[in-house]
Amino acid sequence: MITPKTLKGFRDFLPEFMLPRENLIERATKIFRSFGFCPIDTPALEYLEILQGKGSEETDRQLYKFEDHGGRQVGLRFDLTVPLARYVSQHFSELTFPFKRYHIGKVWRGENTQAGRYREFMQCDFDTIGTKSIVSDVEITLIINELLERIDLKSNSSFTRFKIRVNNRKILTGLLDKNNILDKSTLLLRALDKINKIGKQAVIDEMISVAGITAQQADSVLEFAVLRGSNDEILLSLQKMLAGNSIGEEGVASLGELVESVKSAGVDSERVVVDVSIARGLDYYTGTIYETFLDDLPNIGSVCSGGRYDNLASVYSNQELPGVGGSLGLDRLLTAMETLNMIEKTSTSAEVFMPFFVGGRLRDYLRLSSKLKSSGIGVEFYPEAKKIGQQLKYADKRGFHIAIIIGEDEFKNETCQIKNLKTGMSTEIPQISAVEKIKEILERD
Repeated sequence: MITPKTLKGFRDFLPEFMLPRENLIERATKIFRSFGFCPIDTPALEYLEILQGKGSEETDRQLYKFEDHGGRQVGLRFDLTVPLARYVSQHFSELTFPFKRYHIGKVWRGENTQAGRYREFMQCDFDTIGTKSIVSDVEITLIINELLERIDLKSNSSFTRFKIRVNNRKILTGLLDKNNILDKSTLLLRALDKINKIGKQAVIDEMISVAGITAQQADSVLEFAVLRGSNDEILLSLQKMLAGNSIGEEGVASLGELVESVKSAGVDSERVVVDVSIARGLDYYTGTIYETFLDDLPNIGSVCSGGRYDNLASVYSNQELPGVGGSLGLDRLLTAMETLNMIEKTSTSAEVFMPFFVGGRLRDYLRLSSKLKSSGIGVEFYPEAKKIGQQLKYADKRGFHIAIIIGEDEFKNETCQIKNLKTGMSTEIPQISAVEKIKEILERD
């Protein structure tokens, strides 16, 4: 016998997890489409040269790579952004720019597992390619805000306490340039990206040991990164600190425009927060960067991240293809929602359960079941004429909302029992009124 088991960092999903996951994807899809984004898909496997060296040294180490049956070096995609750059370069003549896409699919990274982090996970990306306009950066921020505001997998439940932390890579580049350590930018930004995980002193130590800068230079970077205050106060401090550095000044101006534009669009001014410590570990970011944290679960990490990448496609094409986008961490977000009791436990996709009560009435049951389904009501009809108690126990375990019970007496009287399994209340009504009554209960509850 082979012991049934899954690989470390890989998971099976039971219906009670997959149902809210698919509901979340459906809600996200509606939001993306409301902003004019269209779906695409790309292969799970890419040529290794497409993926390697495009993210960071860490993602290169985490790549699942091998030689296929044709002797080709291939790898499993580690995100959806690098395949997007390849996609728009390859299909440039077939696309209209700016090109706005969303992509929902699995990615793979051979990293250490922890709460909310796995080796196989779903990403939910949304990007605009083909423009450097700040309008697109603002739009990504608005989508992130709407994604979290409109998550309501349980009635009247949503994330109202979250922060979209924003920065601009040009600000960090300007800082490093002023300190004459721009040539160490990759190593320094990777270290800075860990500040919320390992703390200030550990970041300083890594900058000194790995990047080879002085303690004074490391201190100046961290002094800059831990700026605190209102958005206006931080932006004013940045203007003074980066005065005379054109790259840094451009980053500050862009960040200020983003913050004010998002506020003008109606987003709570306290929800979008300037945070200069945000660096994002991937090397391809060049401008605005985003990370989104839940106030009630800050240690679970960012549930929606992203940024602007204006040069990523240059390795695939001579065309200038600047881009900006975000990625919703579906599985991490669902882990958070489960922790915060925001997911109603159910393992059924139908709202109504119909017990098989009278063995000789199969066709009558099927007739009524079909009538309910044709009215847009999901119904599961039990396949065996067992005792009603056994069937209702099954219905309760599966998480149905309503049971419609019809015995021999009800068939004779052309009535049915409508039992609300959430409240335990039961009502006998004419069968002809069943559709209306069930819809009334579903809408009310």
